Amino acid sequence: MASRSVNKVILIGNLGRDAETKFTSSGVPVTRFSVATSRRWKDQQTGDWKEETNWTNVSLWRQENVGQYLTKGKQVYVEGRLQTRSYDDKEGKKVYTTEVIADEVILLGGRNEGAPDEFSQQPASMPRSAPKPRTAAAAPEDAGFDAGITDDDVPF
Repeated sequence: MASRSVNKVILIGNLGRDAETKFTSSGVPVTRFSVATSRRWKDQQTGDWKEETNWTNVSLWRQENVGQYLTKGKQVYVEGRLQTRSYDDKEGKKVYTTEVIADEVILLGGRNEGAPDEFSQQPASMPRSAPKPRTAAAAPEDAGFDAGITDDDVPF
């Protein structure tokens, strides 16, 4: 068997705080936010329903205009990879942190107070890299999906 590995994360959850965009010393924007994901299960001994919430830190690079749309409570789809890094805290103790480096973030819905109407009806995608060109041999069900939509129609 060939040596191979996969580092892929897909999250669907709610934003735990408003996104914050900062710039590196070289001017590259990085937007950071947290996503809450929950799971529910029935306890076999007691029969009670239990719930567990996991908070995941996410970093989205080179997308400076998305922070205004990524607000606390909104539901998002995040696709990316896990990255663990370490640093020394104020007391010199080594601290490890794991985060998702997002390749794609899509607004799904959730709390819509103050959000543009199009986000509640149609997901808005924020890909990290340039979109892949479509070929003439696209699947028939894809035909017409983005007909008439240009880059000027995307709000970010």
